[in-house]
Amino acid sequence: MRISELAKLAGVTPRTIRYYEDLGLLQASDRQGTGFRYYTEDELERLQKINLLKTLGLTLDEISSVIPLLFEEPRKLAGKQMLLDILKGHLQAIDQQVDSLTQLRTELQERIELIQQWIDRQASQK
Repeated sequence: MRISELAKLAGVTPRTIRYYEDLGLLQASDRQGTGFRYYTEDELERLQKINLLKTLGLTLDEISSVIPLLFEEPRKLAGKQMLLDILKGHLQAIDQQVDSLTQLRTELQERIELIQQWIDRQASQK
Protein backbone atom coordinates (compact mmCIF):
# COMPACT_ATOMS: atom_id res chain seq x y z
CA MET A 1 0.00 0.00 0.00
CA ARG A 2 1.09 3.57 -0.54
CA ILE A 3 1.61 6.14 2.20
CA SER A 4 -1.83 7.72 1.73
CA GLU A 5 -3.53 4.34 2.19
CA LEU A 6 -1.45 3.53 5.26
CA ALA A 7 -2.21 6.93 6.76
CA LYS A 8 -5.93 6.50 6.22
CA LEU A 9 -5.99 3.00 7.74
CA ALA A 10 -3.95 4.10 10.75
CA GLY A 11 -5.80 7.38 11.28
CA VAL A 12 -2.71 9.57 10.90
CA THR A 13 -1.39 11.91 8.24
CA PRO A 14 1.26 11.05 5.66
CA ARG A 15 3.37 13.76 7.28
CA THR A 16 3.24 11.84 10.58
CA ILE A 17 4.39 8.69 8.82
CA ARG A 18 7.32 10.53 7.24
CA TYR A 19 8.19 12.00 10.65
CA TYR A 20 8.15 8.54 12.23
CA GLU A 21 10.40 7.33 9.42
CA ASP A 22 12.83 10.18 10.13
CA LEU A 23 12.89 9.11 13.79
CA GLY A 24 13.47 5.48 12.83
CA LEU A 25 10.17 4.29 14.29
CA LEU A 26 8.86 3.12 10.95
CA GLN A 27 10.23 2.39 7.52
CA ALA A 28 8.79 1.70 4.12
CA SER A 29 9.06 -1.87 2.93
CA ASP A 30 9.92 -0.87 -0.57
CA ARG A 31 10.52 2.13 -2.78
CA GLN A 32 9.91 1.90 -6.45
CA GLY A 33 11.94 3.75 -9.03
CA THR A 34 9.29 6.44 -8.94
CA GLY A 35 10.20 7.25 -5.34
CA PHE A 36 6.85 6.16 -3.93
CA ARG A 37 6.94 4.50 -0.54
CA TYR A 38 5.15 1.17 -0.22
CA TYR A 39 4.06 -0.45 3.03
CA THR A 40 2.79 -3.83 4.15
CA GLU A 41 0.44 -4.98 6.89
CA ASP A 42 3.52 -5.24 9.15
CA GLU A 43 4.10 -1.50 8.93
CA LEU A 44 0.40 -0.88 9.58
CA GLU A 45 0.59 -3.05 12.70
CA ARG A 46 3.71 -1.21 13.83
CA LEU A 47 2.06 2.17 13.26
CA GLN A 48 -1.02 1.08 15.18
CA LYS A 49 1.19 -0.03 18.06
CA ILE A 50 2.97 3.35 18.03
CA ASN A 51 -0.41 5.10 18.21
CA LEU A 52 -1.49 2.88 21.10
CA LEU A 53 1.71 3.59 23.01
CA LYS A 54 1.19 7.32 22.45
CA THR A 55 -2.32 7.09 23.90
CA LEU A 56 -0.81 5.40 26.96
CA GLY A 57 1.31 8.52 27.44
CA LEU A 58 4.67 7.32 26.15
CA THR A 59 6.94 9.87 24.55
CA LEU A 60 8.37 9.23 21.11
CA ASP A 61 11.77 8.63 22.74
CA GLU A 62 10.24 5.98 25.00
CA ILE A 63 8.42 4.45 22.06
CA SER A 64 11.64 4.32 20.04
CA SER A 65 13.28 2.31 22.80
CA VAL A 66 10.37 -0.12 23.17
CA ILE A 67 9.03 -0.61 19.66
CA PRO A 68 11.95 -2.61 18.25
CA LEU A 69 11.73 -5.04 21.16
CA LEU A 70 8.01 -5.49 20.64
CA PHE A 71 8.52 -6.49 17.01
CA GLU A 72 11.97 -8.02 16.75
CA GLU A 73 12.46 -10.08 19.89
CA PRO A 74 10.82 -13.50 19.34
CA ARG A 75 8.93 -13.77 22.65
CA LYS A 76 8.63 -10.00 23.12
CA LEU A 77 9.33 -10.35 26.84
CA ALA A 78 12.08 -7.74 26.98
CA GLY A 79 9.85 -5.23 25.20
CA LYS A 80 6.91 -5.94 27.43
CA GLN A 81 9.08 -5.64 30.55
CA MET A 82 10.50 -2.32 29.37
CA LEU A 83 6.98 -1.12 28.53
CA LEU A 84 5.79 -2.22 31.97
CA ASP A 85 8.61 -0.28 33.66
CA ILE A 86 7.82 2.84 31.63
CA LEU A 87 4.10 2.59 32.40
CA LYS A 88 4.82 2.14 36.11
CA GLY A 89 6.91 5.30 36.00
CA HIS A 90 4.08 7.18 34.30
CA LEU A 91 1.61 5.89 36.89
CA GLN A 92 3.85 7.05 39.71
CA ALA A 93 4.12 10.51 38.15
CA ILE A 94 0.34 10.68 37.76
CA ASP A 95 -0.14 9.64 41.39
CA GLN A 96 2.16 12.47 42.45
CA GLN A 97 0.19 14.92 40.31
CA VAL A 98 -3.07 13.69 41.83
CA ASP A 99 -1.65 14.16 45.33
CA SER A 100 -0.52 17.69 44.47
CA LEU A 101 -3.87 18.54 42.92
CA THR A 102 -5.72 17.12 45.92
CA GLN A 103 -3.64 19.28 48.24
CA LEU A 104 -4.24 22.33 46.04
CA ARG A 105 -7.98 21.60 46.01
CA THR A 106 -8.05 21.40 49.81
CA GLU A 107 -6.21 24.69 50.11
CA LEU A 108 -8.53 26.37 47.60
CA GLN A 109 -11.60 25.06 49.42
CA GLU A 110 -10.27 26.43 52.72
CA ARG A 111 -9.62 29.84 51.13
CA ILE A 112 -13.09 29.88 49.59
CA GLU A 113 -14.65 29.09 52.96
CA LEU A 114 -12.64 31.83 54.70
CA ILE A 115 -13.61 34.40 52.08
CA GLN A 116 -17.25 33.32 52.22
CA GLN A 117 -17.23 33.64 56.04
CA TRP A 118 -15.73 37.12 55.78
CA ILE A 119 -18.38 38.14 53.22
CA ASP A 120 -21.15 36.72 55.42
CA ARG A 121 -19.85 38.64 58.46
CA GLN A 122 -19.64 41.85 56.47
CA ALA A 123 -23.17 41.38 55.15
CA SER A 124 -24.58 40.66 58.62
CA GLN A 125 -23.00 43.84 60.05
CA LYS A 126 -24.91 46.12 57.69
